Amino acid sequence: MNIKDILEEKLSEIILNVYQLKDINLEVQENKTEFEGDFTIVTFPLVKQLKKNPESIGVELGEALTEQTELLESFNVVKGFLNVKVKNQFFVDQFRWVTEGFSKIEKKNSAVMVEYSSPNTNKPLHLGHVRNNLLGFSVAQILKEAGYDVIKSQIINDRGIHICKSMLAWEKFGKGETPETTNTKGDKFVGNYYVEFDKNYKKEISELVAQGSTEDQAKKDAPLIVEAQKMLLDWENGDETVRNLWKEMNSWVYKGFSETYKRLGVDFDQVQYESNTYILGKDLIQQGLEKGILYQKEDGSVWCDLTDEGLDQKLLLRSDGTSVYMTQDLGTAVERFKENNIQKLIYTVGNEQDYHFQVLFKILKKLGYSWADQLFHLSYGMVELPNGKMKSREGTVVDADDLMQGMYEEAKLKATEQGRLEGLLDEEKEVSYEIIGQAALKYFMLKVDPKKKMLFNPEESIDFNGNTGPFILYTYARIQSLLSKANYQHKEVAVVEFNQPEKELIMLLSNYKGIVEKAAESLSPALVANYLYDLVKSYNSFYQSNKILILEDENLKQARLNLSDLTAKTIQKSLGLLGIGTVNRM
Repeated sequence: MNIKDILEEKLSEIILNVYQLKDINLEVQENKTEFEGDFTIVTFPLVKQLKKNPESIGVELGEALTEQTELLESFNVVKGFLNVKVKNQFFVDQFRWVTEGFSKIEKKNSAVMVEYSSPNTNKPLHLGHVRNNLLGFSVAQILKEAGYDVIKSQIINDRGIHICKSMLAWEKFGKGETPETTNTKGDKFVGNYYVEFDKNYKKEISELVAQGSTEDQAKKDAPLIVEAQKMLLDWENGDETVRNLWKEMNSWVYKGFSETYKRLGVDFDQVQYESNTYILGKDLIQQGLEKGILYQKEDGSVWCDLTDEGLDQKLLLRSDGTSVYMTQDLGTAVERFKENNIQKLIYTVGNEQDYHFQVLFKILKKLGYSWADQLFHLSYGMVELPNGKMKSREGTVVDADDLMQGMYEEAKLKATEQGRLEGLLDEEKEVSYEIIGQAALKYFMLKVDPKKKMLFNPEESIDFNGNTGPFILYTYARIQSLLSKANYQHKEVAVVEFNQPEKELIMLLSNYKGIVEKAAESLSPALVANYLYDLVKSYNSFYQSNKILILEDENLKQARLNLSDLTAKTIQKSLGLLGIGTVNRM
């Protein structure tokens, strides 16, 4: 337990014993004022219950903490703010506690599945997928660090009208070319035909409108969309020609995806395919009809009435018997709980699908699945660029591969300009450019609260100063350089009197596990990213304020080296939770 937690626990005991007040928790904050003390306690929440002025409450709490614990060296009260100075021995004990318990994880005996990525096989991964993958992977890492068993999963949307659009466009306009014959990455190759379909489809619509059709009718009557819909029906009926084309084009895409995932540094324990789960979804629909939970309209379509839940009526099967997304998601959820011993399932999907998941969870509950209460939609805001939103069907997306390559090139340019990797071999420099570029991308994406939409600015993200990935990597590299020069080896030290920068650093290091727990609970890597920035700032303040290598006091020198080493390990561990590697020179 860190010092803040100990103080908060003791305060709750005092408030209960002295004032007979339950469930009153006063927040303990690091002291940022000019007044003496390590921590500040705000007493105002007690004013109403006790009918006393905040200053007198502060004095009473300070005296009680002094009398009933061995924690305090001194305290002072300023306008209802109780500032307490903790005895040095507690920081010594705290540093020892953090060092000894650094790698210990308390198992939760609970398994969580985290779904992320879940792309369509009709186009390559883009900027929006990058945020999705980084967020899902980081949440999985954080949950694992918090002691959960984690299954990283993706469901690939490998069937549907959008897939048929790419297939049909290739049949009509492809002239037998392949990714190999055109030297094109497989997912980009197929994505080009998705764009080609849209271009020709719009042309057909314009021609029909010119002939007197309304635009809505033209969208339904255009020959390309009619053929694509027939292809989807043929696929669902098992047409061999359509199925073979589907398998081949998807294989091109999967090869391309795997290259992107590898460079992005994300992976999966399980992969599911909607082409397998949509059939299970249809079975569930039949069961729902038999139980009277769902209903069928005259045209044969099947619906779920959720108006009593404050929602609307939801289509589950079209009149021609084909599935919709909801059908597939129902089947996939059931399959996952059936095949895995999981207690929770987290869907990492953008906030434009908020309503979809509300409906999904309600239907599963109506169908009688008790685990429906353990489904969670990790809803995140869209990513925008300085020049606006992306549209995949028009081919105006920011491609994930291009983005990563751009980050690598920007990192190389900045690092070369500033001479940061001088002395390294060319091969080592190349590895470092990649790590720095990825750190810039990932940190910038993950430091923003998932719920917020974000503006991604590549140039801002690669800055070597400020709240950026490269700045954090630089501090880690600085510590490695220090430890290398000192020929560092960990040794136990005698008790030292810690100064304020050292105390602040120890307090932050002791907060690591608490931050991980909070990030796991809120599913927010932003908490880890912002903790990292605070830790790095604190270390740099400590480094600037204290002599280390030239110290004559060997005991104090060793203590500061031990503190530096633990900081580096905590930075590296925290970066790992964000999917970011480290460099030793920078």
